[in-house]
Amino acid sequence: MARTIKNPKKAKRKKKSSKSGASSSSAPATQPNVYDPKVHKLEAGEELQCDPTAYNCLHSFDTGCTCLSFDIVRDSLGSDRRDFPHTLYFVAGTQAKKVSLNSIGVFKASNISGKSREVVPTKSEGDDMDIESSDSEDSEDEGGSGTRGLQSRKVAHHGCVNRIRSMAQNPHICASWSSSGHVQVWDLSSHLNALAESEIEGVRDASSFFNQAPLFNFRGHKDEGYAIDWSPTVAGRLVSGDRNNCIHFWEPSSGSTWNVDPTPFIGHSNYVEDLQWSPTEPSAFVSCSADMTIAIWDVRLGKSPAVSFKAHDHEVNVISWNRQASCMLASGSEDGTFSIHDLRLLKEGNTVVAHFKYHEHPVTSIEWSPHEASTLAVSSGPHDYNTYSQLTIWDLSLEKDEEEEAEFKAQTKERVHTPEDLPPQLLFVHQGQKNLKELHWHA
Repeated sequence: MARTIKNPKKAKRKKKSSKSGASSSSAPATQPNVYDPKVHKLEAGEELQCDPTAYNCLHSFDTGCTCLSFDIVRDSLGSDRRDFPHTLYFVAGTQAKKVSLNSIGVFKASNISGKSREVVPTKSEGDDMDIESSDSEDSEDEGGSGTRGLQSRKVAHHGCVNRIRSMAQNPHICASWSSSGHVQVWDLSSHLNALAESEIEGVRDASSFFNQAPLFNFRGHKDEGYAIDWSPTVAGRLVSGDRNNCIHFWEPSSGSTWNVDPTPFIGHSNYVEDLQWSPTEPSAFVSCSADMTIAIWDVRLGKSPAVSFKAHDHEVNVISWNRQASCMLASGSEDGTFSIHDLRLLKEGNTVVAHFKYHEHPVTSIEWSPHEASTLAVSSGPHDYNTYSQLTIWDLSLEKDEEEEAEFKAQTKERVHTPEDLPPQLLFVHQGQKNLKELHWHA
C-alpha cells in the first residue's frame, strides 16, 4: 500500500499518450513506498492507495449494505481452478439500520479477470525500464470479453445477520445467526439455480427480493450470538454458541428438520465467540471465548468440555481447525496476536508452537488454507470505521534464509526492499479496506 494525498481538486490526472493508443496504467507513476502501520502514521488528507501490480487478481463489489459475515458457496466448476476468468458464488448477511430491511444475499460474481506473471520480473540487459513498465506486458488481465458483474437475489431476514455459514456437503443449505437471538436454516437452492442459469453479466437486479420461510428456526438460545459451524464429516450436524456462554448441539432428523438438544454445553464463563468442528472426528468440536480460553468438546461425553486451557491474555475472538493437518489449531485474539496450537501437546500443558504479534488491532478472522497445510490468512481491524484494517497471508513452513534473500535481491537489482523486522513467515499484506470482519479462502 502506498500513501497518497487525497485532494479532490487535483483528482483528475492527464493521461499520457502512447503509440498504441492505450490508456496509461492505473499503477502509481512512481515507485510506491510500502505503508507499515507500526512505523507510519497517516496525516490528515492522506489515504492508502493500492498498487495493482502487487496483485494477480483484485476486484471489489458493492453488496448494497454493511455486512458482518459471508461465506463461499461450493460449486461444481472445479476445486482447483486457476485459469481466468473466474465465476464464484457466495452468501452474505446485512446489518441494516432497520430490522425489517435485513436480508441474506445470494450472489454470483461473473467474469472475474486476472493476470499471470513471473515471480521475479525479467529485465533485459541495457533496458532502463522501471519495475512498472517491465510488468506492462504480462500484467494485462486474462479473461473473457464479457463485463465483470455481480448478480444477486435477496431473502428477507428478521434481524441483523451476525454470522452465516454454508454447509459443505449441501452448499445450498445455510445457517444464519440473527441479532434477534434466533438461529435459522435456509434452503437457497432456487436462488442459486436461478443465478447459475442466468447469462446476464454486470447487472444486479434490485427487485429480486423474496420473502421465504426458513427450513428451521431455533429459539432456544437466551441471547444472540456469533459462533456457528457445520460439521465437515456429518452432513447436517451443527453447533451454535451465544453471548450467554451456552452451546447447543444440532442433529439432523430429516432433510428439513433438526433435533436441537435443549440442554446446552456449558464450560465458558463469558461469551462463546467461535466454534469449529474437528476435520476428522465426527463427535469433537472446539470453542473459544471472551474468557481467554479454548475448550475441546466431545458430544458423547456429556455437557462439559473434555479439555479447556488458557489460550491468550485477552479475549479469543476466532479459531480455525486445520483441515489438512488436524493436530493444528489457530486462534486470534482481541489484542491483535494470533497463535498456532499443536493439540498433540495438550498433555504437556502448553500447546502453543508459534505466536505472532504483527497485527496492531483485534483479530477479526483467521482461516487455514484449504490448499496448503502450512498457510493461513488473518484479518484484523479496529472497532471504528475510520482506521484501516489489514489482511495478511502466512506460510508457517518458512524460515529466514539470508543467502536466498541476497540472491533474490541481486536478481531484482535491489528493486525489492523488505523491512528487516518483518517475520519471515509473512507472505503478503493487503491493506486499504476499513472495518474488515471476515475472510475466506475459495475451496
